[in-house]
Amino acid sequence: MQKRRLRTLVILRKLLVCAACSIALVALLSINVHLFPSSKVPKFFDSYKLPAHEFGYQSWTTELVPPHLSKSPLPSHKLYGASEILEYGKLWKPPPNRDFVPCVEPSPNYTSPAESQGYLLVHANGGLNQMRAGICDMVAVARIINATLVIPELDKRSFWQDSSNFSDVFDEEKFISSLANDVKVIKKLPKDLATATRAVKHFRSWSGIDYYQEEIASMWTDYQVIRAAKSDSRLANNNLPLDIQKLRCRACYEALRFAPHIEAMGKLLVERMRSYGPYIALHLRYEKDMLAFSGCTHGLTPVEADELREIRENTEYWKVKEIDATEQRAKGYCPLTPKEVGMFLNALGFPSNTPVYIAAGEIYGGDSRMADLQSRYPFLMSKMAALDYIVSVESDVFIPSYSGNMARAVEGHRRFLGHRKTFSLDRKALVRLFDKVESGLLKEGKNLSNRVIEIHKRRQGSPRKRKGPISGTKGMDRFRSEEAFYVNPLPDCLCRKESPDINSSLVIR
Repeated sequence: MQKRRLRTLVILRKLLVCAACSIALVALLSINVHLFPSSKVPKFFDSYKLPAHEFGYQSWTTELVPPHLSKSPLPSHKLYGASEILEYGKLWKPPPNRDFVPCVEPSPNYTSPAESQGYLLVHANGGLNQMRAGICDMVAVARIINATLVIPELDKRSFWQDSSNFSDVFDEEKFISSLANDVKVIKKLPKDLATATRAVKHFRSWSGIDYYQEEIASMWTDYQVIRAAKSDSRLANNNLPLDIQKLRCRACYEALRFAPHIEAMGKLLVERMRSYGPYIALHLRYEKDMLAFSGCTHGLTPVEADELREIRENTEYWKVKEIDATEQRAKGYCPLTPKEVGMFLNALGFPSNTPVYIAAGEIYGGDSRMADLQSRYPFLMSKMAALDYIVSVESDVFIPSYSGNMARAVEGHRRFLGHRKTFSLDRKALVRLFDKVESGLLKEGKNLSNRVIEIHKRRQGSPRKRKGPISGTKGMDRFRSEEAFYVNPLPDCLCRKESPDINSSLVIR
């Protein structure tokens, strides 16, 4: 009798899961576009809290939509000589990829995983994209030290205070099966080792293969379980065996996929955006904590600037307290304001009916800070932060207003998928121009547009080799100055197309 009740409960639970997912998908399909709810966008990692059985329409950001936005984009208003500066097609045309395609297959000498020497536990630290890179690096580390990798634990103590497990965010089964020929991956540590003594180790930052083969692998003589206390930036960007570099790419772009329900909704949202034509994904970095950390206060009120200064002074683990905001901005170390982003899009020639997806946290200053951008580009849309990565990777044009973990991860993924159009803003040059506009020395128009276009002619994501360290830097500063591996996987994981046998089938789904 009891078994029969349990069976009934299981069936009911499955029906509820199906119903919840159906409601979510119907909600997405029925909502065409939302005006950007600047003060109501979930924090970056919020939506990953929801496991599949809790995913429902109530978690979507919903706003009333004006009638003209629920049907079709606004009629295009002619911008400052936009049609004279660039033809519409050129705005969306990706840079030449020079026939570079993914080439991540292992070499003929690559073998199946060697006999496991022990188990590697990983605490993935930081935000979502920082953890993604760290997890992929730990796959490579597990291969180097002949370890069985236990599904990593996601950070639950970071700024985002998220409680998600790996399987809530990523496709656990695909991760395990995709890496079967590289590293043995298991979901949990064997029960007989649950109470075994563990070596908790902070792996040295940006370490090469010698460090792991000699210092870390030698620990297997004393321990069966090694726990990596952190995962971020623990592996060198360069000078690693080619098969290890290719493994990092297979882990990042093939094995580590989002959970199926997240992928499905991301795909539907991309289709919804594309139904209005090509679209821009704008990674708008203008959150309170980021501005406080960087000391950027241009355009803020004295009260707002004081609030940010107090946050910086009261945050113990932020080492730099005194920051000259004017100097920061002049050096290009500050994000563009939403208004400046609107001026930039305007100067490039994008018409006012261009669909723009806003990938952002809570914008500091709320609706008033977004007013100018929205007046220039009323067709703004935002959804759940969980989908920002997918929609940004798939966008026709990606524009980050400031660098960061997500911007770097998206840029690298877009390079891997064919060098999709991605602007790298010259903020130092732009703020000089925008300051001239603000002071009346330069007007928005053809002159400004020509300058902006010229500055960014070669900053649109075309193929190039990953940048090495800045000349003259030493020690850890040398590694910090390098371009990160996942920002640009060329030359390790991209090759010129020479025959139809080259693997070019890896795409985000």
